[in-house]
Amino acid sequence: MTTHVDLAAKAAAFAGLHTPAAPLALANAWDVASARIVAAAGAPAVATTSAGVAWSLGSPDGDALARDRALDLVARVVAAVPVPVTADIEGGFGADPAAVGETVTGVLAAGAVGINIEDGHRDPAEQIERLAAARAAADAAGVPLYINARVDTYLRGFGEDATRLDDTLARAAAYLRAGATGVFVPGVIDPATVTELAKGIDAPLNILLGPGAPSVAAFGALGVSRVSLGSWVAEAAYAVVRSAAEELISQGTYGALAHSLPYSELNDLLKG
Repeated sequence: MTTHVDLAAKAAAFAGLHTPAAPLALANAWDVASARIVAAAGAPAVATTSAGVAWSLGSPDGDALARDRALDLVARVVAAVPVPVTADIEGGFGADPAAVGETVTGVLAAGAVGINIEDGHRDPAEQIERLAAARAAADAAGVPLYINARVDTYLRGFGEDATRLDDTLARAAAYLRAGATGVFVPGVIDPATVTELAKGIDAPLNILLGPGAPSVAAFGALGVSRVSLGSWVAEAAYAVVRSAAEELISQGTYGALAHSLPYSELNDLLKG
């Protein structure tokens, strides 16, 4: 049985993986099989993608999935891999700060040692209260939960171009004061902007990568401590499903399956 002492040690080890010298590279998983594949590839940690999790459970992304279903998935992923797990909890699966605290208590009970929590369209003042509640819940459990505060200014195009960087840095500083451990700024891969973010944020910076982005090492040189693929991997997997189905139905052929993982390999990953 995992204790809070064990979780605290695992959380500390997970935090130590965040460094620009060798950025933590996360190929986000969405179920037990994908988590085991990621861990078997040598990943030092596993991160879930809220979008992939929601889709796999028959729900759209965007605070639509029920909290208990999300936490059940986190628990199953934690039990399936030997490395630390960080869970994407969208906006916190709660209408108010108290509910966010309850979610964090559930995340810790599931065995995860990190979370992503996004501000989205919420006012930064409200997000500060939600982050503070998350930190308070983790402190009450005696676990230094890694709280990765997502700032959506670039992803959603908030504000004016000329002031977006300053707004992002202001939000990041406020979220860190509220109890965040690191800051996640998706939607930006421009090296000049990323450099300014890394210089201006006094905590590990997480950037979302995908097709067309520079390499992990290139972002590390800019000061980035963590990179993640978010929903890209799940999207790619579902793209294979669509391609295979369309090819089979329209042409009667199977070329989309040429790079499938062997049945035996996948089956063996899920034994024990």
